[in-house]
Order: sequence, then structure tokens, then C-alpha cells
Amino acid sequence: MFDGDKFMTRGVHESIPIDLQLFIWEAIANMPAPKDYFQVFDLKIENGMQVIHHYSEQPEYNKTYILTVVERPISAKIYVIDDYFEDEDKHISTMLLAEEY
Repeated sequence: MFDGDKFMTRGVHESIPIDLQLFIWEAIANMPAPKDYFQVFDLKIENGMQVIHHYSEQPEYNKTYILTVVERPISAKIYVIDDYFEDEDKHISTMLLAEEY
């Protein structure tokens, strides 16, 4: 899961800094298996720092990151969804803003 092609929506491309996009992909890559196909990232600004709460439901997963060196902290909710295409035996992952879902 999450090891195939990776895509992002226009909303992510235009509003989420590249360093945060890369951090989110890395957070998914480093989480333990098994992984839920639907990952959620709540981004908030607290005391000038970027706080990222990463969670999923099945299996339940929760982790919070505090990034002190972020050029432009933001507030947003991001989903990352992994789709499996059985006929092609391939995974495709998409990063999107919650409001684009």
C-alpha cells in the first residue's frame, strides 16, 4: 500500500508547500503495517509552529508531529487515499484537501 504512483490534486499543489507534501508522504512510508487505505492529516498552527496530527481508523493509528522549522505553517485537512487496481495489480495514491473529497 502507498508504494505505487503518487498524485496530488490541484488544491494540494496550489496551497500545500512542497516541504509539507514530502513530509506527509514520508510519514505514511514510515508508519507500521498494516496501513489503512485512508490516511488523514490535520495541519494546524500553534505558537508559530506547524502541528500535524496524523490518524487512520482501521487499524487505528494516531501520531502528532511538531515541526519547528517550517517556512510557512498552514492550517488544512489533507486526505491521502490508496487505490488498488486489481486488473493492473497496481496501487495509486492520491493526496487531496478534505474539501476536494
